[in-house]
Amino acid sequence: MQRLIKSVVIAAAVAVIVTPTVARADAYVNPWAGVNFGSELSNGRGAFGVSAGAMGAGAIGGEATFGYSPSFFGTSNDFGTNTAIDLMGNLIVGVPVGGQHGPGLRPYFTAGLGLIRTQIDGGTVFDVASSNNDFGWNAGAGVMGYFGDHVGLRGDVRYLRTLDGNIINGLDLGGFHFWRTSIGLVIR
Repeated sequence: MQRLIKSVVIAAAVAVIVTPTVARADAYVNPWAGVNFGSELSNGRGAFGVSAGAMGAGAIGGEATFGYSPSFFGTSNDFGTNTAIDLMGNLIVGVPVGGQHGPGLRPYFTAGLGLIRTQIDGGTVFDVASSNNDFGWNAGAGVMGYFGDHVGLRGDVRYLRTLDGNIINGLDLGGFHFWRTSIGLVIR
């Protein structure tokens, strides 16, 4: 298994090195911080993560997004360890206003599939220990604004939902869902 992982990392590094500069010009990394809302469980709870992607032909691309929401179901004093983690692969469609280089804006829409993991480990309020790994989806919109060739800001609003219902201690909570708004630095 370690040999496979090393091979994948080496292959990815070689691909990045030998890819022409023009093809890499619209790749980006976006560390972000956000707030969850739209669910009675998570209203106002913080989240943070990172997104990385690339836009091919200027308007259509793909991205991977990782989000981590500590204390998703309340404070750690009330509920023990309680987190929500999402890992999504998304299609992103956005037309650059002002071109692909230098200052400009890129409004976009995004949607994709991935994993949503919830974990509750006891606490003083509930005697519950549960973790769920569910397939999920997300959809959202936002805007990337660049100050120059390489640095800008990104604002985003997304809806995240599991494909299956969550069952915790025999109680069916239905499709686990929430909204998240985020802002962060974008580097291309």
